[in-house]
Amino acid sequence: MRRGFTLIELMVVLVIIGVLAALIVPNVLDRTDDARATAAKADINNLVQALKLYKLDNQRYPSAEQGLEALVNKPTAGNVPPNWRRYLDKLPADPWGRPYQYIFPGVKGEVDIFSLGADGQAGGDGKNADIGSWQ
Repeated sequence: MRRGFTLIELMVVLVIIGVLAALIVPNVLDRTDDARATAAKADINNLVQALKLYKLDNQRYPSAEQGLEALVNKPTAGNVPPNWRRYLDKLPADPWGRPYQYIFPGVKGEVDIFSLGADGQAGGDGKNADIGSWQ
């Protein structure tokens, strides 16, 4: 004689799975936002270190016009750096797929490098907050 699951047994299992999913999914989604913020902070730190090497070699940071691209390709506009070398293999995009922003001279430091967060707009709270070199 073959015996299968009753409808009530299946419903109980589905309810248990639903309750577990309702408890776990929000925690996992929050972790994704935390991981993106941590990745952005690590990228910004690497960019700051590369800019410091650039300044050490060339006695100044790249101009705002030259931007972070000066870490990958030798600038041809403005003051061409005398001792330029490649400081990064490629420029990283922020965890949301947008380029990092560069301001020189900086508003909050000597140079400012930042990501506009998940919403791509200045300011914001939580996952939409800007992540910058001044933090």
